[in-house]
Amino acid sequence: MAERTRQALAQGKSVVDMTLGEPDFPTPEHISEAAVRAIAEGKTRYTPINGSVQLREAIVAKFKRDNGISTTISEISVGCGGKQVIYQAFLATLNQGDEVLIPTPYWASYSDIVGMNGGKLVPIQTSPEEGYALQPGALEEAITNRTKWLVLNSPSNPSGTAYTRDQLQTFVDVIRRNRNQKFFVLVDDIYEHILFDGIQFTTLAQLAPDLLDRILTVNGVSKAYSMTGWRVGYACGPRPLIEAMTKIQMQVNSHTSSISQAAAAAALDGPQDEVRRRCAIFQNRRDLLLQRFASISGMRTPKPEGAFYLFPDIRELIGRKTAAGQVIENDMEFASYLLDEGVSVVPGSGFGMPGFMRLSYATSDEQLHLAADRIKTAVEKLT
Repeated sequence: MAERTRQALAQGKSVVDMTLGEPDFPTPEHISEAAVRAIAEGKTRYTPINGSVQLREAIVAKFKRDNGISTTISEISVGCGGKQVIYQAFLATLNQGDEVLIPTPYWASYSDIVGMNGGKLVPIQTSPEEGYALQPGALEEAITNRTKWLVLNSPSNPSGTAYTRDQLQTFVDVIRRNRNQKFFVLVDDIYEHILFDGIQFTTLAQLAPDLLDRILTVNGVSKAYSMTGWRVGYACGPRPLIEAMTKIQMQVNSHTSSISQAAAAAALDGPQDEVRRRCAIFQNRRDLLLQRFASISGMRTPKPEGAFYLFPDIRELIGRKTAAGQVIENDMEFASYLLDEGVSVVPGSGFGMPGFMRLSYATSDEQLHLAADRIKTAVEKLT
């Protein structure tokens, strides 16, 4: 959809692009300045495979300060974005047919990374009525003797679902009851700092220090600090797993850019007021779209607690006809229809939930109002 959007824009068409999960803000100035200083100081040589000592020390301090997790630099993995860290974790651990439990809707890359490494994705269905939140009973039912990983992403891409401390505690209870099934838990906290309505962020490792030998906590600087192009992700986890991931990285790309690492250290060590200010802007944008979408018949949009996405339920619109007489057979065709009407979204099928769609509101209020106008008009044209 992003490529089709680029083509439409190149042809001179007016399209509001709501496909990409990328903040529309620039990287904060003090972070960019740290990168410039690193170049001037000659920090352009190889770093340790697992990241510079400076960055890993900043990550250790971040986990202690923000999450109450005590770790060491030997238990830290730094890669070219969170995606590489996740890929290396699965490559290091998955055998053919091992099961990876992931609540739906899920970030599309999880599915592909599991499959590329011989694993079997086991989706755990959620519902919009329950805010797309994983239920502990469904988790317990999904666990088998082939389970190798459980993936938890909070706040979630694509739904914006964020788990409370109490909800995470129910998952911890399930894991403890299934101690004989020695699976890992991948906790993806990349949207940690984009959380709304005063909700306090909690991560699984805070609640279960007795399970630290099984938890890999993944994070990065791309979303909170608008550093998508800098490509820095990181994780803390059990040392044997981190060491295995490091061996893989040694033969893949050695390490991420030394300059990006210096910038990431400045992001984690520096002032956080700009992160909070931008979070408030994202919350206002969420509220704007929720208010506008409330009047669109046939489209139900649960209220997300974080990230910068909405994940509307459009199943009532499937089967309707366009003004040209075309029947909308699925969410893929609905997304194509919206693109023709001037709004680009991502079909829910790519996130494991056909009949839904994802919209990123990481764009200006003006563009969001325009998108809402166009979506409302497009839906009202359907019969």
